[in-house]
Amino acid sequence: MSPQTAHAVPTATDVRAAAERIAPHARRTPVLHTEVDGRPLTLKLEHLQRTGAFKLRGALNALLGGPPTDRVITASGGNHGLGVATAARLLGVHATVYVPETVPRAKAAPLAATGAEIVRVGEHYAVAAEAARARSEAENVPYLHAFDDPLVVAGQGTIGLEIAADAPECDTIAVAVGGGGLVAGVRLGAQGRQVVGAEPEGCQSMHAALAAGHPVEGTVDSVASSALGAASLGRVPFEVLREHPVTPALVSDAEIVQAQDRLWEEFRIATEPAAAVPFAAWLAGRVPGERPCLVVCGANAQWQRVD
Repeated sequence: MSPQTAHAVPTATDVRAAAERIAPHARRTPVLHTEVDGRPLTLKLEHLQRTGAFKLRGALNALLGGPPTDRVITASGGNHGLGVATAARLLGVHATVYVPETVPRAKAAPLAATGAEIVRVGEHYAVAAEAARARSEAENVPYLHAFDDPLVVAGQGTIGLEIAADAPECDTIAVAVGGGGLVAGVRLGAQGRQVVGAEPEGCQSMHAALAAGHPVEGTVDSVASSALGAASLGRVPFEVLREHPVTPALVSDAEIVQAQDRLWEEFRIATEPAAAVPFAAWLAGRVPGERPCLVVCGANAQWQRVD
């Protein structure tokens, strides 16, 4: 969040420090050991996190570990904004959150309830982020990036630490990839376990970056784009993944929707599409390992009750 750390590359030590820092405020979410289609499976139920998504971890770590401030500006497809707004409220900081005009109501409503200032700009995350950065510079207020920040990456990595401690038998961890903050953080916190980064075919920020050798802008066109719609992988996550490689996997929108439905049918877990991406990859046989753990990263979806 500060100029001094903007391009730093976080380490496993930073993830351990983040775990201690955020412990008083973030939930240690449970793991579920189960079996699907005759295969053992563990689910990290991060959708039970405060705010309904993992983003609170990175936001807390950035605000607690960065320079003291009474204001913060960010941009988000929804979950990061809610994480920042909630962390800010807990810590007595005023938050301004720029969101795309397409942000789902299920994410916008709780965001407004935090008392944060909400500004809607553009159709995709990149447009909202550009507007947020411009205001940050104009008003000299710290800008907290959704994924391209070492403190945010380290905070997300605490999920990996918890899996290693609470499900030590798991040999693989699969997570969804948008801008790369979660996959990079979990890779640092996984304590040697194989990590799979699963992406929608229509939002391939990590695949594109790994193929080009650097982050590049790509298309954003997926049922999961409201959460995984980063136009490019973050520079900080890319540097982590260059030093600590992960296994990539792609899934189609049809596979994502089927996985989302299956999570509901099997476990009554009502996720947003992005959170079903790792499960989709696992169902399709694209997650290796004898005892994999899939991170169910968020549940801020729009569900309608039918009487």
